[in-house]
Amino acid sequence: MASSEEKRVEDELSYPILLSERVRSAVDEAESFKLECSEVGKHVDRISQMLRTLVRFATTTPSLYERPVRRVVAEVSKNLERALTLVRKCKHQSVLRRVVSITSAADFRKLFALLESSVGDMKWLLGIFDSDNGGGGGGGIVSLPPIASNDPIISWVWSSIASIQMGQLQDRIEAANQLASLAQDNDRNKKIIVEEDGVSPLLKLLKEGSSPEAQIAAAAALCNLANEEERVRTIVNEVGVPLIVQVLGDSPMRVQTRVASLVARMAEHDPVAQDDFARENVIRPLVTLLSFEAFVEDSKLHPGKQSIHSLVQINKEMEKNSLGGSSGKNNAYKNLNSANSYSYMEGSSRAGNYRKERENEKPELKLQLKVSCAEALWMLARGSVLNSRRITETKGLLCLAKLVEKEVGELQFNCLMTITEITAAAELNSDLRRAAFKTNSHAAKAVVDQLLRLVTDLDSPTLQIPAIRSIGSLARTFPARETRAIGPLVNQLGHRDLDVATEAAISLGKFACPDNFLHMEHSKTIIEFNGIPPLLRLLRANESSQLHGLILLCYLALHAGNNDSLDQARVLTALEGADRAVIMQHSKLKELVPKAVYHLNLYHAGGHSQRLSFVP
Repeated sequence: MASSEEKRVEDELSYPILLSERVRSAVDEAESFKLECSEVGKHVDRISQMLRTLVRFATTTPSLYERPVRRVVAEVSKNLERALTLVRKCKHQSVLRRVVSITSAADFRKLFALLESSVGDMKWLLGIFDSDNGGGGGGGIVSLPPIASNDPIISWVWSSIASIQMGQLQDRIEAANQLASLAQDNDRNKKIIVEEDGVSPLLKLLKEGSSPEAQIAAAAALCNLANEEERVRTIVNEVGVPLIVQVLGDSPMRVQTRVASLVARMAEHDPVAQDDFARENVIRPLVTLLSFEAFVEDSKLHPGKQSIHSLVQINKEMEKNSLGGSSGKNNAYKNLNSANSYSYMEGSSRAGNYRKERENEKPELKLQLKVSCAEALWMLARGSVLNSRRITETKGLLCLAKLVEKEVGELQFNCLMTITEITAAAELNSDLRRAAFKTNSHAAKAVVDQLLRLVTDLDSPTLQIPAIRSIGSLARTFPARETRAIGPLVNQLGHRDLDVATEAAISLGKFACPDNFLHMEHSKTIIEFNGIPPLLRLLRANESSQLHGLILLCYLALHAGNNDSLDQARVLTALEGADRAVIMQHSKLKELVPKAVYHLNLYHAGGHSQRLSFVP
């Protein structure tokens, strides 16, 4: 947007018009180079006429696109100033003055070239504002203005933005698609579009509820722009977040798919956008759209709209059924999601009209909408305890667990990554951990079941690594008797993929670390599941594997040092022979390894010689 300190565009235009009148007066008074001055006058008259036409456009167009006007008018003014200076030199002067200021035909040739450029610029400028001629990027203007001869992109951007802001609907759509294409090419184009005030017209086009094609074109262009924090912040500062959230909840499915991708992109690159989206309550419609088709059959069994009271009752049922087995969980789960869907649709009459259309959409489009919504939730949850809590408060965990169980490919991965971000937030925040992952929570149980299934039943590092990481983040939520998470992690210590094995060591380290209240019990369980042999093999791998393998081994030695398995596996020897370079590079190991060696010597001194350097 133009700054408040800038003059009105009408005021900007008055100056070159005044200059053209002064040039005309100077031409009439010229006594030398009369032919050349007369030619200057013709050029200036043409420019003056076009400037006055432009003033009429500016005063009658309610949404004039000002950026090219100001740039072109500034250049025209400079050239008119040069013309005025040169023509005034041709007025009758004293002999001394004529000697001092020598005027030549070459000066006029240079001036003619500049004035012709100004004529070309003005002709192009009037062309992009002329609705009868197509009005910019959507119309037939293909020539380049002289002002953009060294950088054609700027003129394409100007004409496209002008068309979006001032053109007919079809022209606006075509221009938005052209901007989307330009923005996709490179970051320089993106920067130019934003600098030339392209964001605001795109947001207005996105609001065009009568035309899904216009909304899709605008969302695509904005999405291509939003890959860097500063550009995303421009969208935020144009009050784009509330508008985007409104469109997400009040549009056909194909528009919602694009807008959900826009939410994901903006949340990924700008923490301010991430917070603003959550503040505008974007999470609820995203979860609703994500869970829509999973419970269509149940929706048919429960026709009608759900009231706020019924939602409260369903929440109470969830709590009552929390002790009642899987069938109770499934019923509550279905009822809740059905109610969520209907209650959200109630908030928008247009969204209600789209419900039947949504049911009849192609499966590919339904899948892509879910993929986009899951990605948006992932980016909103990433690094945000508050947003993770909001997702769990919408009962989104159950929906995510269901999709991880039933889906494959990108949708499954995006849902899993959302869970990974939520569990990471829960690891850092005890309140979220207790609220969302309490022992009797069906949502927590469903999530853990799916994480363990991915770890155990699949052989896909892409899925196994985030699943293992999530289990590690939840390490403090497992009671001592709950050993079902430790066994699968121990099995992955020997995985052929070193990254999977290392991630398993990291997660098991969270079970065995002193910060975990049950570290003693979990350490014994890891040993009982025969975790020592694969852990020792991990010490022979790369530096990262050695680091995390040594940390876990030290925890086991410190918390279950009297276990005979440690002696039989020669853990003390392994620790004493550990790579000193790895130990010295990591302050945590410099402290842990000596303590572990000293502790093992207390229990197994008979079998090994003590190393004084390891005595604390």
